[in-house]
Amino acid sequence: MIKKIENKRESKVIAYYTGDRHPFGARIAEDAVRPLYEHLMNLDFATKTKRIDLILYSRGGDVSVPWRITNMIREFCDEFCVLVPYKAQSAATLISLGADGIVMGRKAELGPIDPTLVKTTVGEAFFPQEISVEDVNSYLSFVRERAGITDQSSLGPLVRSLVDQITPLTVGAVNRQNSHIRLVARKLLTSRREKMDEERINAIIETLTEKVYSHGHAISRREAADMGLPVHFPDEELEDLLWQLHLRYERFLKLDQPLHPELELGAEEERILDSVSLALIESYMKLHVFEASIALRKNRKIPTSPQLNLSFNLQLPAGIRPEEIPREAQQILQQLISQLTRLLPRLIQQEIVRQSPIVGFGGRVFGGMWNEKR
Repeated sequence: MIKKIENKRESKVIAYYTGDRHPFGARIAEDAVRPLYEHLMNLDFATKTKRIDLILYSRGGDVSVPWRITNMIREFCDEFCVLVPYKAQSAATLISLGADGIVMGRKAELGPIDPTLVKTTVGEAFFPQEISVEDVNSYLSFVRERAGITDQSSLGPLVRSLVDQITPLTVGAVNRQNSHIRLVARKLLTSRREKMDEERINAIIETLTEKVYSHGHAISRREAADMGLPVHFPDEELEDLLWQLHLRYERFLKLDQPLHPELELGAEEERILDSVSLALIESYMKLHVFEASIALRKNRKIPTSPQLNLSFNLQLPAGIRPEEIPREAQQILQQLISQLTRLLPRLIQQEIVRQSPIVGFGGRVFGGMWNEKR
């Protein structure tokens, strides 16, 4: 199917998919740059014009990576295009901004490029909650413009309450990311072969960072074209090829099969799923798959552990005196009592856990790496 798209487009094609299988997805990240480079090195252009098409599917990722990927691809071609069969949001939209053309199918979606940061709360070691940079900006705009609070004495407590919620370091990161995302978008837009005027560049950046108010908003191909992006509509043949290829990757990465911890665990308290495919990079002669392990567990509301002080005061049956029991039998009894003393607290603790109510399910991804498959 990749070869058919190459023949149709007179190009070389690389597909980069980061799966969004709920709740354990993958993101555009720096670790993909190295395998992508191997695919670029492996390309053999048959025509004089060197065109590379990147088929892209991702919900987003590290906003510092699109510039690296785009620059690297441009080192190998005269024309760089992005082909979008479905989702290319956030960081994937940034990659698209650096393309000379964006081929979008009927179901294709771009997205806002306002970055998100991990929120940490004072006094907590770990609080994995994302916060949008634009949410912070919107809060401050609301205070000044909608609420009409402008004097410093009134603004101080409101800003302090924000800092208390997301920590001073996160506020600093918000300010830095706010400037960085606009810089990256501008550099990508100006890296295209066909140069844009400054007014058009500013309009695109402002729309993608501020005027699309929801980070989850799907920007259709017509909306993207109206915005001023170099969008192209594929013909029916290319449309079908892109969608059929997407369906293949969808099945391979199980994008339409949510991973439900409660179903995977069943009666088990914990379980590890090995070699789960989360992302892929494929060209005509090469395939890399990002595989990782996923640890699942049940979260239970366990009461405070009781103090278990066990002692065994065994009474012999009437008429049997200790001295009448053979020495070997006495040793065996002592060993059994010692084993029970060590074993019973653990068994009781396990039973307490088993009978405690389930309050949710947890999971983590670990040990991920790119593996070449052929």
